[in-house]
Amino acid sequence: MLRFFALALLLSSTVFGQMPKGFYAWWAKPVVKNLNLSQTQKLQIHNTVQQFRVHLIDVRAEVAKAEINLEEQFNRDPVDQQKANEAIERLIAARTDLTRTLSQMSLKLRMVLTEQQWQELQRLRPMPGQDSPAPTETPK
Repeated sequence: MLRFFALALLLSSTVFGQMPKGFYAWWAKPVVKNLNLSQTQKLQIHNTVQQFRVHLIDVRAEVAKAEINLEEQFNRDPVDQQKANEAIERLIAARTDLTRTLSQMSLKLRMVLTEQQWQELQRLRPMPGQDSPAPTETPK
């Protein structure tokens, strides 16, 4: 039973452990319309996302494989501690690679935005646990 809870805790952290703080796909959301991007900026954003797309697919797949492998190790009876630790290390490495890739892409995207656009993007960022941007105040 303890093994089940440890595995559940580890796997539930997957959702939170993959994305750098504050990262979300703002370029694919309606929020991007509020940033007043120039055509050049739109093209740079599109090119950056395309540049990282295939690699992101690969590193996300590596995270998924590592999670499956770790789950398999936890489900063995008896558990081989050495193999489980190796699976843990592979998962850590895969998540690190995903976080690094997302952070590098985020940096490239940030470099496209002006300071004002960046501030507006931060203002419109979804609150933790939400998919949509933070609500905007309506004038009275």
